[in-house]
Amino acid sequence: MSSSMSRLRHALPPGLLSLLLSVVGFSPLLAAPFKLPALNSPASTEHHVGKVVWADLVTPDLAAAERFYGGLLGWTFQSIHAGDSDYALALANGHPVGGLYQKPLRAGEQQPAWLTFIAVRDVDANLRIALGQGAKVVSPARSYPKRGRQAVLADPEGAVFAILASSSGDAPDFLAAPGEWIWSALLSRDPGAEAAFYQEVFSYDVFDLASEDGKEHVILSSDNFARASANALPGDSVHSHPHWLNFIRVDDTIARVAKAVASGGRVLVAPHVDRHGGHVAVVADPAGAPFGLMEWTESDSKVEPK
Repeated sequence: MSSSMSRLRHALPPGLLSLLLSVVGFSPLLAAPFKLPALNSPASTEHHVGKVVWADLVTPDLAAAERFYGGLLGWTFQSIHAGDSDYALALANGHPVGGLYQKPLRAGEQQPAWLTFIAVRDVDANLRIALGQGAKVVSPARSYPKRGRQAVLADPEGAVFAILASSSGDAPDFLAAPGEWIWSALLSRDPGAEAAFYQEVFSYDVFDLASEDGKEHVILSSDNFARASANALPGDSVHSHPHWLNFIRVDDTIARVAKAVASGGRVLVAPHVDRHGGHVAVVADPAGAPFGLMEWTESDSKVEPK
């Protein structure tokens, strides 16, 4: 993914690179008395520490977000109401993949964005490790009977992510189907230092990835599966903020990008060929939340590099 990530880093303007997740945006979500459903039904006995297992979106218009993602990706939704709060469970191919939470944006707040959840076995233990390595708490650990226990953190560079110990286990390691999350990338000022942080927290195997741009690219793996990458922000990105960017597998990136634009989205990074041979792009939904679209062949493996 090296040449691809180089394009992503340099094509995203500073204003969009810095839109990431705010404390104001996600704290109400985790504090609300939602009865969140289990990640896996029936429950799985598998646990894959370091795997990206969930994503949540904070958006000012839930109905509009459902129309956009449903039309673009074929997602369906189940509504969950708690007082004045509205949350929709997103399902791809009948399986839960994320949640959409409606929250009005006040003047000066950052744009909507997707929050990345990474699997752990013990939230409190991993939280202590992360804090010892320079992380900060964005939203404290909280338990949900069916979902499990979760917390939101900011890593040493300020990139926000969540940790989740699922009550129903983690999904098996199989290739994501179209419409499901397939990759996550951390864009940072110092990928090596950030990779070392995440290695301490999640016990990742870390591999340097050869690149054409001369910049640092690192693969984070666990259980012999490549989970994510850490990539350098461009050197001139003074105003950009380190952040996580998640990618959804699609059959035809170019067609999905055109549909996203026709549905009110915007192109942030135009479709281009990834090193795996498929097209990859980054778009923003109508409210401004960015996410990636990525083709992935059935023959291309996610087994960790050696």
